[in-house]
Amino acid sequence: MSGATGDALALTGAALAALLASVVLVRSLERLAGRLRLTEALLGVVVALAADTPEITSAITAFARGQSTVGNGVVLGSNVFNLAALLGLSGIVAARIALHRRVVLLEGVPACWIAAVAVAVVVGGLPPGIGLIAVALVVVPYLAVAASTSVRASLPAPAAGWVREAVREEEAELALAIHPRRGQRADAAVAAASLLVVVAASVVMEHAAVGLGTRAGLSELVVGGVVLAALTSLPNAVGAVYLATRARGPAVLSEAMNSNMLNVVVGLLIPGVVLGVARATSADALVAWWYVGLTALCVAVSYAGRGIRRATGAVIVACYAAFVVAAVRW
Repeated sequence: MSGATGDALALTGAALAALLASVVLVRSLERLAGRLRLTEALLGVVVALAADTPEITSAITAFARGQSTVGNGVVLGSNVFNLAALLGLSGIVAARIALHRRVVLLEGVPACWIAAVAVAVVVGGLPPGIGLIAVALVVVPYLAVAASTSVRASLPAPAAGWVREAVREEEAELALAIHPRRGQRADAAVAAASLLVVVAASVVMEHAAVGLGTRAGLSELVVGGVVLAALTSLPNAVGAVYLATRARGPAVLSEAMNSNMLNVVVGLLIPGVVLGVARATSADALVAWWYVGLTALCVAVSYAGRGIRRATGAVIVACYAAFVVAAVRW
């Protein structure tokens, strides 16, 4: 068996293992979160974090091995893929993803801020610690509002009413999309075992993809930002299309934006603080700017059109296709 064939088989097997284990992990954590009586919005964040485990693990593995372009590509390329698959492809499949404008702003404004900070860290030389603080200024209040009704009530009257209504609209969708039974002790063991499988499979994926890319003459941008980004984001894509076909628009938007938020925080900024950030290359700049641009586009069209129609979904997917072409030709 040639080295290329072995890497291809390892990559395929690890991707399938990570996908299946991620599904089990998400379901187990849903049930455990239900046992803890988390709000629907906070439960959505927990589910997104579980589904993000493959890309986060692959990115951290790449950073630890000194492959910064692969690591940046996995994180930011996964976010570009998420926008295309979770919003664009879902819009095409479902014909229309209906969204409340309050929910678009509640999810979209923090998403644009986080994307801008990610670009500043990767391309602009902003220290990752400062970037983490800048993101926390948005993420912490967002999580507090999502987790606690008392926090919402403590806001000034006009803001409290707006936030309460936005969260209510989002949670009405999430309650239908995520409805776990009460967790048992066995779910904790299943979640732990599934997490170990996802982490191990993601490490194998990163090694196999880099090896295969080296033999095939692919750039680190293509390996991280296209190949690994797409493979590790499959759990999110499958779940989003499923929700979109059942008219759960805000749940799809929440999954996309929460996933991207967690990728940046856990997969980019925290490793950057611990391991440091290498000097940015033109490849890093390409994927970073594409990420922030596509984020802004998705938020703008979602707000203007009160959702994503088939035509706008096709535009988002076309933007991703253009990104892949640019990455391959870089």
